Order: sequence, then structure tokens, then C-alpha cells
Amino acid sequence: MDAGIPLIDGVGVHALREIREGSKLRLHAGTVYCGEKELAKGTRQTAETIADQMIEAKAGMSAQLEAFSANTIEFLRRERSLILDGIGVPELRVQVRGRQVLVVAPGTDHIEGLRNLRRYISEHRPVMIGVDGGADAIKGAGYKVDVVVGDPDKNSTETLTTATEVVIPAQTDGHAPGLERIQDLGIGAVTFPASGNAEDLALLLADAHGASLIVTVGFQATLREFLDSGRSGSNPSTFLTRLKLGSKLVDGKAAASLHRSRVSTFAVFLLVLAALVAVAAGLWVSGVGGTYVDWAVSTWGDFVSWIKGLFT
Repeated sequence: MDAGIPLIDGVGVHALREIREGSKLRLHAGTVYCGEKELAKGTRQTAETIADQMIEAKAGMSAQLEAFSANTIEFLRRERSLILDGIGVPELRVQVRGRQVLVVAPGTDHIEGLRNLRRYISEHRPVMIGVDGGADAIKGAGYKVDVVVGDPDKNSTETLTTATEVVIPAQTDGHAPGLERIQDLGIGAVTFPASGNAEDLALLLADAHGASLIVTVGFQATLREFLDSGRSGSNPSTFLTRLKLGSKLVDGKAAASLHRSRVSTFAVFLLVLAALVAVAAGLWVSGVGGTYVDWAVSTWGDFVSWIKGLFT
């Protein structure tokens, strides 16, 4: 706005399909034209309208924070025994106690995040828990899925049949979506009755079974996510789960950066070359370098003569 560039807001996603890169456009009264053809229509924003909307947004954020606090208290009252005491967490056959756990959820860039953790996975061999589509990502990366948590309808048959265990979140009335598919496949599964989302249940599952460290991939827990109205039902669960796990919870990006090699092959080569040059210079200055050179030449000559003797 300060540079004098007009801003047309709310043109809709179809504008991305209609407007081609490099096209010459004409703007008039909130409408985008290419020649005489109308491509999109929106609202022309000014500095004043943007300032008014920012004020409204801040007021809405305050209301969201108040609603979030109330929902968190209500969730803690309803799931207090689960959050505080771990009551209701199902048993697992996979040995988790004392081991590190990697939990993969189908979030933003979760496949790339899993790829960046190859060094960490190779070194620590963590228990691999996949949440919904995150289990397919683990399988696709060539790793063994230890536990699948979530709706089985969101996973491939191969992932479900090769996983060591399947945990299905169940509603408070006992209904577990996707249980019919598991029964049709003849796979054993356990249910996890709770009102939290699958991601949080996977974290609570790992914590309750004694994981020493829990690394997450594909999880979103920023302030914007907490205040997103589309996630309002699961936000209290996410907030309290992270409070419970505390320092045991580590983001996958942090784990990847700690296990990234900081020394390149070229740097190692330069270091070895510098050491060889230093040794050679020391021998030359000491005056005994000629003796070593004569010894090397003599040894090489004896070796060549021995090779020739094998073929004569």
C-alpha cells in the first residue's frame, strides 16, 4: 500500500486459474480485466479499510482467547483422569519404555520432514508411530510402522497389515470409526476412548508407556493454529497434551538440525591435505627429508623389481 500498488481482496481461487503470468491487467472499481474480459471481482482495499479490519481482527482474537480458555477448562474437567493419570490408555505389545519415539502426522511438509530425519532414525532407531496418513508416509519412506493411530479408513491396506499394532480412537460412547474395516481385514486392534484428536492421543500413548523422548513430524501447534476456528474442538486437547509432555516433546526440525552433518567431505579433504603439507614441510626443514625420500625411492624400486620377477 505504501508503494502505491493497488490491492484487490477476495477475488476467489478461480482468479489463479484465469490470470496468466505476464498478462497485462486493468483494475477498475475492484474488478480485474484483461482487455475487455472480466477475470475476477473483489474489494479494493485502502490503508483505512485495512486498519479497520486489523482492529476487528484483534478484537476477534481476544474473543477467541477467551473461548479457548473456557474450552480448555471444560476439556480438563472431562478428561482429567486421562491427562493427569493416564487412565484409559490402551496397552501396547511394542516395547516403548526407555526408547525414543517418532510420531508422524499428515501435516505440512511431513514427508520432507521425515526425509530430513534419516540420520536421526539411523542412529537412535526410535519407535515409529504414524497418525492417519502419517503411517503411510513412514511406510513409503521404507521404515517399519510400529503403531498406527487414527481412522483406518485413512490408511492403505498394506500399511495396516504390516504395522505391528493398530490403535483406533473411539468416541466417548464407545463407537470407533473405521473398526469395521479392521475387522474385515482380520487385523487385531485396540480402541482408545477419548475426546482428543488422533495426534494428541498418539503423544499421550507414547508418554504413558514410558518414552524417553518424543519427536514429532507434521504437527502444527502455533498460536494461529490454536485460534483457528476450524480446530476449536481439538485445541484444548493439543494445549494440555503439550503441557503434560513438557521438555520430552521435540519438534522434528530441531532434531534434524542437531543430527545434520556440519563438516563437508571437501572440508575433510582440505584438512588431510593441510596435514600432509605440514608433515612434508617439517621433514624438509629438519634436514632428514632426503633420507626418507631415498628410502621411499629404494622401496619403490624393490617393489617394481619384484613385480617384474613374477613375469620373467
